Amino acid sequence: MPKPTYEGLLAETVTYTGHGGDVISAYMARPLGSGPYPGVIVVHHMPGWDEATKEITRRFAYHGYAAVCPNLHFREGPDASPDDAAAVSRAAGGVPDDRFIGDAEGSVMFLQSLPYHSGKIGMIGFCSGGRQTYLAAGRMDTIDAAVDCWGGRVIASADELTERQPVAPIDYTPDIKNPILGIFGLDDGSPSPEQVDATEAELKKHGVDYEFHRYEGAGHGFFATDRPSFRPVQAKEAWEVVFDFYGRHLAG
Repeated sequence: MPKPTYEGLLAETVTYTGHGGDVISAYMARPLGSGPYPGVIVVHHMPGWDEATKEITRRFAYHGYAAVCPNLHFREGPDASPDDAAAVSRAAGGVPDDRFIGDAEGSVMFLQSLPYHSGKIGMIGFCSGGRQTYLAAGRMDTIDAAVDCWGGRVIASADELTERQPVAPIDYTPDIKNPILGIFGLDDGSPSPEQVDATEAELKKHGVDYEFHRYEGAGHGFFATDRPSFRPVQAKEAWEVVFDFYGRHLAG
C-alpha cells in the first residue's frame, strides 16, 4: 500500500460490546486521515494484552490498516497487569472458545461502525491467538483473510479437549471460506512440523485457499522482539509475507 505524503496515526484504548453483552477494552491504532482503511483484528498471545502486542497493532496502522486488539483477559482482571490476568486465565483453562468468538464478533462490529473502514476485515493471531484465529476462520463468515502465527493445539486429541475448548479448531476446516496464511518456525514444538503438515493436508483436502510458510532456525514466537525467541532475519521475511497476503486480500 503506497504511503501518503503526510504520515500520522492515532493509538488509544477503546471499549465496545463483546460476548454476552460484556463491555470489554481493546487497543486500537489507525492512520490519521479519511481512509478508507481495511480492518485487522490482532489476537494476542497467552501472555496477554501486552506492550509487544500493542506495538504490533500500531505496526498495522503504520501500514494503512485500522487495527484493533481486544483484551481477551479483560474479565480475568480489567485493571490487572497482562502477566497477572494471563495467569488467572491460564489457571482456569484458557479463554473459552465461545467467549472468544463473541469478543471477535464484537470487534468486527466495532470496525464496521467506523466511518473510515473499507469493509474488509482480516485477523491475525499469535500462539494461542493463532489457534483462535484458525477457529474464527471456521466459525465466522465476516473474516476476509486470516493469519495463523504458530498457533498450537489447532489439532487436539480427545483428552486435550475441555469444557472451555470443546472442539479442536481443525474440525472446522470444512467451513473455512476465507484465505488463510500460516507462519511457522521449524524448531517449534507446538505446533510441531508434523502437526503443521497434518493441518496443511486437511486444508488441501477441503479445498481451502491457503499458504503456509515455514522458517528454518526459528521456533515459537520468533516475531517477539522482547523475547529470546526473536529471530530478526526470519521475522523480517515473514512480516513481508503477511503484508503481501493482506495487500492481496484486504487492501487490493
